[in-house]
Amino acid sequence: MIRVPPQAIDLAKRFEGFHRVPKNDPGRAHPYICPAGYWTVGYGHLCDPKHPQITEAEAEVYLARDLQSALAATLRYCPVLATEPEGRLAAVVDFTFNLGVGRLQTSTLRRRINQRDWVAAGQELRRWVYGGGRILPGLVARREAERHHLIQPHGSWSS
Repeated sequence: MIRVPPQAIDLAKRFEGFHRVPKNDPGRAHPYICPAGYWTVGYGHLCDPKHPQITEAEAEVYLARDLQSALAATLRYCPVLATEPEGRLAAVVDFTFNLGVGRLQTSTLRRRINQRDWVAAGQELRRWVYGGGRILPGLVARREAERHHLIQPHGSWSS
């Protein structure tokens, strides 16, 4: 069984962040509405607005489960990634985690990945930067990081 690439975990943590409750209990995160308008908690875990606050350790458990689901969906719709470098898989797992399997399933991105056209797939990633009907700078940065992993799967990335 293929494991969630560490780069996917790093991408998700970097771009989701752990939203704390500094006034009440700085070690806990509370549900919040993300820039795209969804209730989330911890590291981008979708939730109900009444979800209880969680610790960072609990957020890590949610993230691990969410990324495992994203990995399974990514490999189901982009089976070529099972034999590609881990960086490529990480990029698409992060995309799937962030936007959902439905977006991957129906996308031109999926087609380009399965054709192993990495440059065109990287260009497709740049189209997925909208949330709530507007371009979100955080999504622009995230897609560029994913694009880097997709095109240069063995290279390093920092920002």
